[in-house]
Amino acid sequence: MKTIDDFNFEGKKALIRVDFNVPLDADFNVTDTSRIDAAKPTILKILEDGGSCVLMSHLGRPKGKANPDMSLSHIVEKVSEIIGVEVHFVEDCVGEKVDEAVSGLQEGEVLLLENLRFHAEEEAGDKAFAEALSKNGDIYVNDAFGTAHRAHASTTIVADFFPEKKCFGYLLANEIKAIEKVMQTGEKPVTAILGGAKVSSKITIIENILDKIDHLIIGGGMTYTFVKAQDGKVGDSICEDDKMDLALEILKKAEAKGVSVHLPVDVIAADDFSNDANTQMVAVDEIPDGWQGLDAGPQTLENFKKVILESKTILWNGPVGVFEMENFSKGTIAIGNFVTEATENGAFSLVGGGDSVAAVKQFGFEDKVSYVSTGGGAMLESLEGKTLPGIAAIM
Repeated sequence: MKTIDDFNFEGKKALIRVDFNVPLDADFNVTDTSRIDAAKPTILKILEDGGSCVLMSHLGRPKGKANPDMSLSHIVEKVSEIIGVEVHFVEDCVGEKVDEAVSGLQEGEVLLLENLRFHAEEEAGDKAFAEALSKNGDIYVNDAFGTAHRAHASTTIVADFFPEKKCFGYLLANEIKAIEKVMQTGEKPVTAILGGAKVSSKITIIENILDKIDHLIIGGGMTYTFVKAQDGKVGDSICEDDKMDLALEILKKAEAKGVSVHLPVDVIAADDFSNDANTQMVAVDEIPDGWQGLDAGPQTLENFKKVILESKTILWNGPVGVFEMENFSKGTIAIGNFVTEATENGAFSLVGGGDSVAAVKQFGFEDKVSYVSTGGGAMLESLEGKTLPGIAAIM
């Protein structure tokens, strides 16, 4: 695996695919800088070597047309502030203007290109467009894990034009190592905590990780599909009736592979999907009609705590309750505390996938776990065992 540490960038222009697809408010201020922060070490290493950086990214879904609301010009100031170097900007990513800006770039300087997705050829993986992008640098660096599962021109095809001069940036290399640690080299016992609403969105992950884990903790909305499949009463809780056979099959497969599955035993049920609903604590398989399970109960959390604290490698993907509502966030916060404690005791913990990342950020666990993945879809596809095109292109 070639990383930027395998190259000296002195006098070289690095063409870096970053993931600056950051959220903006109504006034175009960046509301979460974590993706820019994550790219900083790669950029600084290249500048310290005596090289220069040409950054390319997408922002939003402009559907192949220039859209001023999705211009990367909005983030130039914030990127400059975070990196500590004035960032130049050019209003396209290929063409004469860009050629001029790139050729004028001096050592120690950074240039940000305009939104790649203003060109339909980017998402189409167009070869001629990728070749035009490749003219913007001497060495290609992919540091965008969030788009590594897309075979787009800038994430995959462009690498063909750098047969010997392509590598991973620090962020992408760290993502690969973190996933390998869980999936291949993790110290046992290995525990996966899977939450979220639907079994259907996690099937391929579960099937792929059963050979690698010792414990599977299931929480969140998908609990009720497993419970109902075993003849439990789930009231009005979210449930995929058409996936009940699949849930039973997963339990059978886990048993055959010696994986212990831990399901909730009690839940906090509500008479409405609302923070102000009436609540009661009930057994997970005795939820009355008109009530729905919205968070893990106290005995469940005690059971989960025991498993998590005995684990040496932990993967956490998905919350165990409706954490967006304060009254149903306690279970997810408790899981965060257990994972933190296990990490302090020497376990390796990887958190990944949209909602769990949002939860660790919201409740301040970001710096208390070993690694928080920056790529939602890419992370999930890695866990499903898929080879990501952006990674394969460098390997």
